[in-house]
Amino acid sequence: MKVGFYGGAFNPIHRCHLVVAETVQSRIGLDTVLFIPTGDPPHKPPDEFIPAAQRLEMVRLAIAGHPSFELCDIETRRRSKSYSIETVRQLRRSYPAGTSLIFIIGLDAFLDLPSWKDPEALLAECDFAVVSRPTHRFASIASLSFLHSEDLPLLQQLDGRQRDTESFRLRTGRTLWALSIPPCEVSSQDVRKRLKHKESIENLLPPSVESYIVKNHILGGR
Repeated sequence: MKVGFYGGAFNPIHRCHLVVAETVQSRIGLDTVLFIPTGDPPHKPPDEFIPAAQRLEMVRLAIAGHPSFELCDIETRRRSKSYSIETVRQLRRSYPAGTSLIFIIGLDAFLDLPSWKDPEALLAECDFAVVSRPTHRFASIASLSFLHSEDLPLLQQLDGRQRDTESFRLRTGRTLWALSIPPCEVSSQDVRKRLKHKESIENLLPPSVESYIVKNHILGGR
């Protein structure tokens, strides 16, 4: 069984989040994709960060039409700061032995992995599906110590769109899938800005999420 897990603020979830999940699931054959919203960060004003309960509900609405997508609230239930290594270990205990756990992550965040808590342990605990970002290049991964230097030519081909998906073996023995996907023009930040300025958010969100935002006047939505 292959389970992908997709963490993020989802502040709010938008259509490009779903495109990423659908693309990764299709290309590497995931049985399930878990959406894991982050908890409420301290000291964030409500006009910048939608409360966890509402973000959870919007994710639930957004994935309702996808039978293999599931909402997971393990990070929003934590009272202390969440770290990815803790989330992965908790997920590992929830599934039978032999289940493949695949961390769905943007290229920009993956390049920052060395600064995370226990990065080597995380790289040994699960596989990764790294999704392209317009402002970053896959070739940059070759500079990280956990990838083999001879993988650089394939990474460059991904940057040049000569390939759309490639797998690599990490030094920890885990697998990294690199996926080049078309750039997405929607961001949660843009959605929040539009809501604050009473601008249209049509076609940026799943219709059920847009209706929920309007009904509950989230960030001034109307």
